Amino acid sequence: MHYLLLPFLSFFVGIIVGLTGVGGASLITPMLIFLFQVPPSIAVSSDVVAATLMKLIGGVKHWRQQTIDLQVVKWLALGSVPGSLTGVGILYLLQHTGAINLDYILLRLIGAMMLLVTVSALAQLLLKTFVPKLKLPELPKFDLKTKSGRLQSVSVGAVLGCMVGLTSVSSGSMFALVLIAFFRLDSRKLVGTDISQAAILLLFTSLGHLGLGTVDWSLVLPIWLGTVPGVLVGARLCKIIPQRTLRFVIYSLLLMVSWKLVYQA
Repeated sequence: MHYLLLPFLSFFVGIIVGLTGVGGASLITPMLIFLFQVPPSIAVSSDVVAATLMKLIGGVKHWRQQTIDLQVVKWLALGSVPGSLTGVGILYLLQHTGAINLDYILLRLIGAMMLLVTVSALAQLLLKTFVPKLKLPELPKFDLKTKSGRLQSVSVGAVLGCMVGLTSVSSGSMFALVLIAFFRLDSRKLVGTDISQAAILLLFTSLGHLGLGTVDWSLVLPIWLGTVPGVLVGARLCKIIPQRTLRFVIYSLLLMVSWKLVYQA
């Protein structure tokens, strides 16, 4: 059944990613778990591998357009790559101890990460919409010309990378918030830098998950068939559809899904 339904649904997920920048993992992983009854450990690994191709294609496109801050990508990746491999290593240890229900833990980890990302993004959206003149205290800017700025970038990348390795969630969404808050990137380079950093992170994370033996290629291939053309369609529609309304609807949906994962799964 999923050979027909999964590419169809993945196509719409790809459109949403192209339109809003909301991470595909935040939508695809819960879809695999709830709709297709895929065990969380397999859903996470398969989604990581599936998302890698989409991010690589987007990263190459932005690199050709020169809409990437290569220094930011470099220093975040120096932290996120080993961080993600650490996360995969933790999964490996949990998988082989047998004393802990890995799927039970993953459900709640995924839900918690989605809840954190969604609440942060939704709060930011609501403040910009209803209180546009409100000035919040600014977080410190990471200066990559200094050792402290580089260390801060690597540290943040490592923490978020570990979460991606564990759950597959936030390779795009949470890093986008970091790029806005700590690097003050302009909109022209924000999306390209986010996608490129995620592409490098997911490439190495995928290798780790392939080593776990929990990747289901009968899921990965249909997701590829749907998300890749979907992202291209979404990118074109992005110019004509109101972004704030669409993002509010998507964040509200993610909020309900993450709540279900944490408290009802």
